[in-house]
Amino acid sequence: MSVIEDESSLQAADLPRQRILVIKLSALGDVVLAMGPFAAIRAAHPDAHITVLTTRPYVDLMKASGYFDSIAIDRRPKLSQPREVLALRRFLRNGKFDRVYDLQTSDRSGFYYKLFWPGPKPEWSGIARGCSHPHANPHRDSMHSIDRMAEQLLDAGIKDVPAPYLEGPDIDLERFGIRSPFVLICPGGAPHRPAKRWPAERFGLLAKKLADYRLTPVLIGTDKEAEVLNKIDQMCPKARNLMGRTGFLEIASLAARSVLAIGNDTGPMHIAAAAAAPSIVLFSNESDPKLSAPRGIGKDAVSVIRESDLRQLTVKRVMDEVRRRLDLTD
Repeated sequence: MSVIEDESSLQAADLPRQRILVIKLSALGDVVLAMGPFAAIRAAHPDAHITVLTTRPYVDLMKASGYFDSIAIDRRPKLSQPREVLALRRFLRNGKFDRVYDLQTSDRSGFYYKLFWPGPKPEWSGIARGCSHPHANPHRDSMHSIDRMAEQLLDAGIKDVPAPYLEGPDIDLERFGIRSPFVLICPGGAPHRPAKRWPAERFGLLAKKLADYRLTPVLIGTDKEAEVLNKIDQMCPKARNLMGRTGFLEIASLAARSVLAIGNDTGPMHIAAAAAAPSIVLFSNESDPKLSAPRGIGKDAVSVIRESDLRQLTVKRVMDEVRRRLDLTD
């Protein structure tokens, strides 16, 4: 598998007869939700050379998925960067793609369709004006991301879209100092949207209750979430704080070994659900689970607990769902 750093370097002669491009740039949760559509595209084009155009943070996820023959990195050029825009245009035109599946369906990716002008345009599945396979449902913005992508692909002739699935590498739990059974806890989230976060003190109390059941609370997050993670760690000494030690694929591996994953509406919870971990996700009115909740494998894979203001969500309510999911008794 090749990773194309310079978009202008791709030449049609390097590729087999049928050439497919998939566009999925961000964000983490949306990329994970697209794993099912990625699988469906690969199944529909088993002999094609499929390139995915994405951004740098998601290269490892794209590699691990096994659905792509090459990965192109989009540097998201601005119109004020004409050389970068022209390099992207050369990539799109030199690739001689037979079909493009635009799963980003944003103003940016719609602009990429225009970059083929004045030459011939490939078949294009998306919402770009004038494209060959438009997803024209006027209610598409009110659909869950997976349902929207599935309907878009159906309009392009692809019927069966599986649930998203991620498989991480084998890991040694002892390397992380983890004892089974353990519960994966994702207490962070976008720093500019604090209303999507359950208070750290509540996560700390929850961790203590889990430890009372001899379940090891395993905390994951980045250094930017140090304050939250350290607060929980201080409240529950039996917790394992893996701050800054887990990339996306390590999160998938840990989730697959966990008995449960609990967290806010944040990207790592999408990874946990896609890795087949039973999951509980906490939502406020800042986001709508009908549009963006993680999807797992099976009807009861993901439980959603929603409170208009997460500061009003009690530990008891979350713990009741934990007991139900794990069949715990007092």
